[in-house]
Amino acid sequence: MQKAVRDRVVERWGDVRGLSLAGYGFAVPLLRPFLGRAEGIIGLMPGPQGVMHWPADASNHSVLCDEARWPLANDSIDRLALMHGLETSDHPLALLDEMHRVLSPQGRALIVVPNRGGMWARSDATPFGFGRPYSLSQLERLMAEAGFVCSAHTSALFFPPSPKRFWLRSARGLEKAGKRWGVERLGGVLMVEAVRRDTATPRGLPVKDRRPLRVLEGIPTSGALPAWPRAKDDDPAR
Repeated sequence: MQKAVRDRVVERWGDVRGLSLAGYGFAVPLLRPFLGRAEGIIGLMPGPQGVMHWPADASNHSVLCDEARWPLANDSIDRLALMHGLETSDHPLALLDEMHRVLSPQGRALIVVPNRGGMWARSDATPFGFGRPYSLSQLERLMAEAGFVCSAHTSALFFPPSPKRFWLRSARGLEKAGKRWGVERLGGVLMVEAVRRDTATPRGLPVKDRRPLRVLEGIPTSGALPAWPRAKDDDPAR
């Protein structure tokens, strides 16, 4: 399963020399082919999921983080992969906002989610059977709302989520056939590549509408003065 998705990532990203890569969720299997080739790699693992040392046979490249607070600088990541992250997020727009923040202006993000119409989203025997699956149109609308433009999309996992030997032996051939015929609706996962749209209108209230309600400002101070100072100033005896 991992190899089928990973091959598509390698195909999309190609040469990553001099680039900074990151993966959120459980995306580190997708990043393994780029170890030793990219300028830097980090695996961002969400708190509820837990963190593991990765890769197991080398220096650690993973870190535990909140879905909306990544330990990365603005515009610092050139290639970003999300897998087992968006569909299980409690606040998907906050997650995508953080992705928008760290992605460089020329960067590309690859989002992998369960296909709502595929077989893998219906099976509890696979990690893609948990969380919220997406259709392509749903995912594209969500990405647009978060300030992204979807530049390409594809599918993977055209074989059933079954441990039976027949399907495991047929997996490679079915993947090739699915890619050749372009039957994306039958794939177990959707893979959407997106770039930042920096001209996107920020969500929420405009700045001029973010002032607190005046009722919370307390009782306003009147411009009137008490009578006795004026009477004192007008006293002809002075």
